[in-house]
Amino acid sequence: MSRPLTFQMMDTHAGGDVSRIVLGGIEPLPGDTVRDQMHYLRDDADGLRKLLLFEPYGIPEMSVDLIVPATDPAAAAGYIIMEVMGYPIYSGSNTICTATAVLEAGIVPKREGVQHFTLEAPAGRVNIEARVENGVVEAITCEGLPSYIDTHRASIQVPEVGEVTYSVAYSGGFYALVDATALGFSLVREEERRLAECAHRIVEAIQAERGFSHYTLGDVGPLPFLHFMGPVEQVADDFYRSRSATYVHPGVICRSTTGTGTSARLALMRHEGTIKPGDRLETISLRETGFIGTFTGTHAEGPHTVVENTITGKAYVLGHTEVVVNSDDPLVECGGLHHILTARHG
Repeated sequence: MSRPLTFQMMDTHAGGDVSRIVLGGIEPLPGDTVRDQMHYLRDDADGLRKLLLFEPYGIPEMSVDLIVPATDPAAAAGYIIMEVMGYPIYSGSNTICTATAVLEAGIVPKREGVQHFTLEAPAGRVNIEARVENGVVEAITCEGLPSYIDTHRASIQVPEVGEVTYSVAYSGGFYALVDATALGFSLVREEERRLAECAHRIVEAIQAERGFSHYTLGDVGPLPFLHFMGPVEQVADDFYRSRSATYVHPGVICRSTTGTGTSARLALMRHEGTIKPGDRLETISLRETGFIGTFTGTHAEGPHTVVENTITGKAYVLGHTEVVVNSDDPLVECGGLHHILTARHG
């Protein structure tokens, strides 16, 4: 019988999307940057992601964020995002959860009022604003990645769906943006399974027809995500609201509207001339949770007008856990994991 290995984790959620923040028990990873360390996990140590996102420890709808030392001297900590589809370089909901966790864990001292600090994602430096009231982290505002429209109002014939009009935005990943009403959806929770099935068919059809290339990252593979858009309601001169749902993987509609999905929406609204700098969009999920995206400005990047934006949301702490990894358990696959658990726990 082998001795169980352990590591420490804080479970959180933002908008209903659970992020499992790994705080300790993992060996330092090779790599000169957080992006390099992400590549190491992806290529040589994918066991942590698989352990926490699949049974018996988790489910695919969850995410994992591994806290690592920052390589950027301006950053308080680094973090590597793991999801069912792999290793995204950025995520708004994961950033909101990670920022809350580093405050709750004391990695960044928590202070009353508004405070600012920096984290390092695989995408690079992320500036954080935290609002703390009576010792509770009430809101996190993080930078969204610069976002732009790659394709505006293309159409495609989708098996079992029909003709679908879609736009494509980049906001940390490529998103197909689709009008939910045109497909007969109201974006309520009872539609979740049908939304996932419809999104999967649309994404497969787009993937079969074309690929996408980022202006600096180059070929980033097939289109992974789809964001269903409900009607936009103007609730104030500078404030809009829209029901939304984000598909990220076969069978998976995110619990939240996602930060990157909200950034993609801002890019489309700017492209269509319906918002101006300073305007805000609140996206509302199937579970009635929301994130607020703020359009802060634009700049040119190659051939694209890129939308600068921030995402605001609140994360909740669900629990503090010491995870026990027992390699004698027939349901536990330790390959790709055992070598990154710290020796002092072995």
